[in-house]
Amino acid sequence: MRIGQAPDLKWSDVTPRELYLRRREFLAAAAAPLALGAVGALGIGCEAEAGVGDGQKLAAKKSALSTTETPTPFKDITTYNNFYEFGIDKGDPSRNATSFRTHPWTVKIDGAVAKGGEFALDDLVKPYQLEERIYRHRCVEGWSMVIPWVGFPLADLLKKVEPTEKGKFVEFTTLMDPQQMPGQRRPILDWPYKEGLRLDEAMNPLTLLVTGLYGEVLPNQDGAPLRLAVPWKYGFKSIKSIVRIRLVEHQPSTAWNTATPSEYGFYSNVNPEVDHPRWSQATERRIGEFFKRKTLMFNGYGDQVAALYTGMDLRKNY
Repeated sequence: MRIGQAPDLKWSDVTPRELYLRRREFLAAAAAPLALGAVGALGIGCEAEAGVGDGQKLAAKKSALSTTETPTPFKDITTYNNFYEFGIDKGDPSRNATSFRTHPWTVKIDGAVAKGGEFALDDLVKPYQLEERIYRHRCVEGWSMVIPWVGFPLADLLKKVEPTEKGKFVEFTTLMDPQQMPGQRRPILDWPYKEGLRLDEAMNPLTLLVTGLYGEVLPNQDGAPLRLAVPWKYGFKSIKSIVRIRLVEHQPSTAWNTATPSEYGFYSNVNPEVDHPRWSQATERRIGEFFKRKTLMFNGYGDQVAALYTGMDLRKNY
């Protein structure tokens, strides 16, 4: 498998969050009618910027696996979210996750592993060098972002817990706490939220356990304190607020595949040739842009991941 390398990047190459926000103000003042039309079409920009983390900086090295595309502004990433545990509207997570408690936090790792256990998050993360990875993010609904995550490869953690021969899939589970997560009080999904990957997908260098965003501790509404980033799959595969990682022998049930199997397959690779039953996946709207762009196979990460699916029918295994 060939791992594509992006040009050498520095944090100085990433537009600062503050400059992004000022740029948006300038654009709004310079072209208010057009800006208002675009915001209305996208449904963004109207939510208050709330619950965006504590501003704690994270030490992270740059990664050659980053895209060179311009990151989406911090404000948009933190106010336009799918996180159904806090509500179904895009602005609900930023409004409803402000008091979500992420400390202390433990993660249970069990199933087909030799060295499982229950770990405090700080102890779980401490052995690993954090990396800054600028990844494309494609939502199944047709919008996309470019997000500068901070985290470490899931493969590093899995190697440490030593999967056994029966560990062929990795199942992830989100916290179940209806008192803190009002969306869980409604039967939208079979709570708690669960997702899964094949072991080789989980071990791919691109698969990232995320603890931060834009160089700071991960905001509550973006999946604090620990989430997944799988950039070649649709966004709902990148499970948030993880409390359990379990290795299993058989393909696990996942939240959206269980709820609507005709719309959300287990693999959920970004594939512009396979339409969602209710809309085309051939194009996407990048947040902050007016015109749509073509969606790339595997979200543009084909060089790194296409070999994982050799011989598979990606229309059937959607």
